[in-house]
Amino acid sequence: MTSREEIREWAAARGGNPMLMETPDGTGSRTLLQLTFGQYEINTDGNEGPDRLGGFQMVSWDDWFAALDANNLAVRVSDDPSGGNEAEFEFVAKV
Repeated sequence: MTSREEIREWAAARGGNPMLMETPDGTGSRTLLQLTFGQYEINTDGNEGPDRLGGFQMVSWDDWFAALDANNLAVRVSDDPSGGNEAEFEFVAKV
């Protein structure tokens, strides 16, 4: 998927939230993208801690899509109707 609306709707239907992490890359840094699922429920269950999971920080969809575009990536989702993880996805090079 490359459409911002499709990606956002797909993630929202599964309780997904956008996350980013800056990592060192030689003399600069690069941005890693991720989607987390169920983080809203974790935060509303009396958890007052930060939204950082393994160095990732929850961000706005605008920031996440800017990083997706900057890295020339699209999102491939699982279309296997037989089951498995319905939130399965991977980042792929945009063609």
